[in-house]
Amino acid sequence: MTDLADAPVPAQPVLGDSSTWGPEQQRTIHWHEPHGVAAVGLTLSGLDYLHAMADGRLPLPPIARLLDMRPVSATEGEVVFECTPDHSGYNPLGFVHGGVMCTLLDTAGGCAVHTTLPAGVGYTSIEIKVSYLRGVHAGVPLRAVGRVTKPGRRVAFAEAEILDPDGKLVASATTSCLIIGG
Repeated sequence: MTDLADAPVPAQPVLGDSSTWGPEQQRTIHWHEPHGVAAVGLTLSGLDYLHAMADGRLPLPPIARLLDMRPVSATEGEVVFECTPDHSGYNPLGFVHGGVMCTLLDTAGGCAVHTTLPAGVGYTSIEIKVSYLRGVHAGVPLRAVGRVTKPGRRVAFAEAEILDPDGKLVASATTSCLIIGG
C-alpha cells in the first residue's frame, strides 16, 4: 500500500492564475430550426419519426446535437441511443455531469414511449427517477437502452439504462410520460 504522502502530486491550477488552468477549450454545434421538423414529425408514427432521424431523412433535435446523442435502433417499445460525452459536459469534480446522464436516460425512455404512438400523438415526460451507479469520463462511448414497461392512453411508463463499453451499468431510470393529442 502506497502512503499518500509519497504519491506524486500533479501540477495544480493556482487560484486566480489563469496561466495554470490549461488551454481554454471551445465547441461549436449546428442544428436546424426544430419547429418545422416537429410539424413533419406529427405526420409520422413515433416509430417512423425515429427511423427518419436515425437514417438522416430528418435532422436530429438540437439537444441531440448538443450532447452528441444518436439513435441507433428503434422497434416498437424499445430504442437504443449512443453518446460519447466530451469535456464540455464535465462537472466541477472531473466527471460527466449527472444532468447529461439524466438527459440521455430521459431521451431513451421517452423515445421508447414515442415508438408506440400513432401519427399526430406526442408525449412529454412528467416524472423521472434516476439512479447513478458509476462516474463517467469524457471520451467513453455510452449506450442507452429505453424500454416501455406499460403503454397507456393517457400515461405511459418506461425504463432506461446506460451501459459503458464493457456492458457495465452506469445509470438507470424509470419514467412516466403524459400522452398528448390524438
